Amino acid sequence: MRTTRRTATVLAGAATAVLALGACGGGSDPLDDTTTSDAGGDGASETIVVGSQAYYSNEIIAEIYAQALEAEGFDVERNFSIGQRDAYMPALEAGEIQLFPEYTGNLLQFFEPETTATSSDDVYAALQEALPEGLAVLDQAPATDQDSYNVTQAFASENDVESLADLAGLDTDIVLGGPAELEQRPYGPQGLEDVYGVDASFVATGDTTVQDLVAGTVNVANVFSADPRIQTEDLVTLEDPEGLFLASNVVPLVDADVAEEIADVIDPVSAALTPEGLVDLNVQSTEEQRSPEDIAADWLAENDLA
Repeated sequence: MRTTRRTATVLAGAATAVLALGACGGGSDPLDDTTTSDAGGDGASETIVVGSQAYYSNEIIAEIYAQALEAEGFDVERNFSIGQRDAYMPALEAGEIQLFPEYTGNLLQFFEPETTATSSDDVYAALQEALPEGLAVLDQAPATDQDSYNVTQAFASENDVESLADLAGLDTDIVLGGPAELEQRPYGPQGLEDVYGVDASFVATGDTTVQDLVAGTVNVANVFSADPRIQTEDLVTLEDPEGLFLASNVVPLVDADVAEEIADVIDPVSAALTPEGLVDLNVQSTEEQRSPEDIAADWLAENDLA
């Protein structure tokens, strides 16, 4: 049997208990109210409560966290599909939930609406400073769920583009599609020109953005980076080296009191969660209609994390 950090703690706790019993002659009173019960048998009776938003992708990540902890001997309680930040943040700050999958950029804006950080590292650093006392974040994942600009695979191949910077040198007219409000957003067409020198016209596509991209009505589209249609429609997410978009990496938000205790389990999970991997998890949910439990179990096994 594989000896884990959790198992070692159990063995150490058991040895201590035997020595203590011998020292007092085994005469402890079973009815003494001061005697504590530890369901986990490891000296740490606290259950780790894992929460999630009411969002299929977030619930899958939360289930991965939960199963990873259970594989290491932790007692876990699930409190999923709570709602948005206004609903679950009070529970986190009150210590009623100990672990929650979050997104760095959006969470930073929740605490600091006027932040100017955009790059992944800058956002992560600013978030650590902005968190209220009692909360912490563990390592962020490479995976993101944020605004991004995408092209079709055919467009990327024909024009040899991988990055937003590559769009500037094309002879092809750039037509950007997205929700109507994108036209006025700092990362909209004006942002493309200011940051990358890309002169793009804009078409408000609303809910049909991906369909319009595939149909050729637009050739660059605003799609969230974890959208399963990136895989199913064979899209290419363009790199953003200058930080046009607010980075929003998946990050475990934790009760500071348990951060050190669970970091050895959760940090490797984050390291293995890639952008492409998160898209694939979402495809399994939306297209294959698999349960979060099965998706999480297979992902952990494939990554040698359970």
